[in-house]
Amino acid sequence: MLFGGFLLSGCSALPDKPVRASLYDFGPGNLTAVPTAQQASLPALPALAIDDISTSGGALDNQAVLYRLTYQNEQELRPYTFARWSMPPAQLVRQRLREQLGQQRNIFDARGGLALNRSQNAVLPMLLRLDLDEFSHVFTAPDASVGLIRLRATLIEQATSGEKLIAQRSVVVQRPAPSADAPGGVRALTAATDAAIEEIDVWLQQTQRR
Repeated sequence: MLFGGFLLSGCSALPDKPVRASLYDFGPGNLTAVPTAQQASLPALPALAIDDISTSGGALDNQAVLYRLTYQNEQELRPYTFARWSMPPAQLVRQRLREQLGQQRNIFDARGGLALNRSQNAVLPMLLRLDLDEFSHVFTAPDASVGLIRLRATLIEQATSGEKLIAQRSVVVQRPAPSADAPGGVRALTAATDAAIEEIDVWLQQTQRR
């Protein structure tokens, strides 16, 4: 009996199984394909090449879901312990950008077929470069928070002779979080990203029509 008691006490002292972090992305996106007839009726927008999205490095180069407590220290970025993005934020944003802009225009990868087109003296699509400067769940109070994304968009004309700057724009969007936790921050950042992409889309259309 004494030996059994030691066994029980030993089992109770064993550590719990490690808790796995929840994995998040922006959702499945559009679940229905646009009918061919509807695609044909859409206004023809110029093709666009999208470069990889750059970051300032460090915190945004990994998969952590980040938050700030601005009422304590607005300069400190903290990672949620049990939440991760499925890929680094810049890759998630680029994936969403391709999906949204590709509904009305042809989208190319900047490093994919452009080198071949350049060697053949083809007309190259304009190039969109983005810098992701902020992507975090920001708390202004313990019960008040937003998802904040800050981007810098640069539109470049490509030619065999080189590149020409066409326009540049800063995009800052925030959306309220439905809850003061990681799932709430993820929903807010998803909504903020979609709104930022919509703003970039309108800017591109206005700029390319000049």
